[in-house]
Order: sequence, then C-alpha cells, then structure tokens
Amino acid sequence: MCIQSEQDLVGLREAGEVVRLTLDALEQHTQPGITTKELDQIALAMFRAKRATSAPKTVYGFPANVLISINDEVVHGVPGPRRVSRGDIVKLDVTVEKNGYMSDAARSVVMVGAPDVASRLKACAEAAFLRALTVARAGRLIRDIGKVIELEVESRGFAVIRELTGHGIGRSIHEPPEVPNYCNTSQSETLEPGLVLTIEPIICSGSPRVRTTSDGWTIRTVDGGLSAHHEHTMLITEGPPVLLTA
Repeated sequence: MCIQSEQDLVGLREAGEVVRLTLDALEQHTQPGITTKELDQIALAMFRAKRATSAPKTVYGFPANVLISINDEVVHGVPGPRRVSRGDIVKLDVTVEKNGYMSDAARSVVMVGAPDVASRLKACAEAAFLRALTVARAGRLIRDIGKVIELEVESRGFAVIRELTGHGIGRSIHEPPEVPNYCNTSQSETLEPGLVLTIEPIICSGSPRVRTTSDGWTIRTVDGGLSAHHEHTMLITEGPPVLLTA
C-alpha cells in the first residue's frame, strides 16, 4: 500500500510493534528442547495481549499462528511437535493484523553447536538486507534492491532462492509490487514515496531449488542445504527507508 494519511502510518507502526515484540519473545524462547508448537503458543499469547491476529491464518488459512522453519526448511514451516535441537538454524517469521493493518518480519536464530555455515548464512542474510537499504528509496528502480542483495549473497558463496520474494504490504499480506532478491531486468517499476513493502533476503548454502512438502505449506531446499531469512516491513521515503518492524 501507499500511505495516504497519518492514520495509516500510526496503524502500520502499531502492527509493526506487535511483530517486533513477538519476534523478541520467540527468539528468547528458541532453545533446544522447546517444540515449535510451544513457540507458536507464545506468539498467540502476545497477539491476544496486543489485540492482534495472525495474518497468515486469517488471509490464507495457515494452520498455526506464526511460521517456524528449521534447517533445510526455508519458509512456511508449520509449528507442531518437532523440538528445536542443538545445532539448528531456526527461521522465525511473524505477520500480524491489527486494526486492519498488516506487518511482516523474520529473523534467523542459530543454536549453539550449529555448523559454521549456519552462522555465515545468518550473517549473509543480514548483510544483504543492509545493502538493500542503501538503494531502497524513492526514485530508484525496484530491481536495484534485488541486484545488491544478489551481489552480496553470491560474494559470500551462497545463493538466492529466486522463487521467494519481498512484497508490498499494508491492508493484506501480499500486495504489489513484488520485490525479488535478484536483478529482474524485466521489472521497470520505480519506488514511490509512501510505499510500504518488505525486503527479505531468503538464501541457502547449496542449490537454490526448492520444493513444497506434503503438508502443503513447508518449503524446503531440494538438496537438504541450510537456509536463512531476514526481513523487515518498511516505508519508502526520499531518504533512508523507515523500518516499521525494527
């Protein structure tokens, strides 16, 4: 969406605050032994306390409140009985609706004992996100975001998963425009002031090919390689973007 009023900005900030607080709580409790279902219940308690709801559940019928993906699970992991283990890399992805506004963010959490590649993947996703912020401003092409993300990721020896992208957001989860994590030369849209979108490098250690598992939601790497995800919702301005979920 494009912000039209102060009310829009206030609403998006309020939704973004719930996302941030939920991610903080989830990260604090993401320790070996806890189940992903237990983490989902922590998120639900936060939503209820803040009078917010799960946007994926509302919009798409997702069978839980937040998305939790472990190791080769890239995105859209369904919380359940699986326990977080020593050595895992856990992706926490939270999208909320509050008073008609939606906001979305994700972070990767590396457990003690994880292989070095997991920590390097997490650092790479975060570095690529920061690189993207340098070009995410009014007047630049949307494809400039993907270009700098892909350059940063490949310079560190990893790969972008092209099927999964950032997106506009505001009144629904996925709104125009699509924000790829690579330079899509056919994309000619320009970033406009007031536009609200997500930037979210989603990367992997091996093959960038992915598949959807039998649950109909979880997306995994085809070769079992690890993945990382880093995301914020932001407002595009003439200067640096305003992060609404930070």
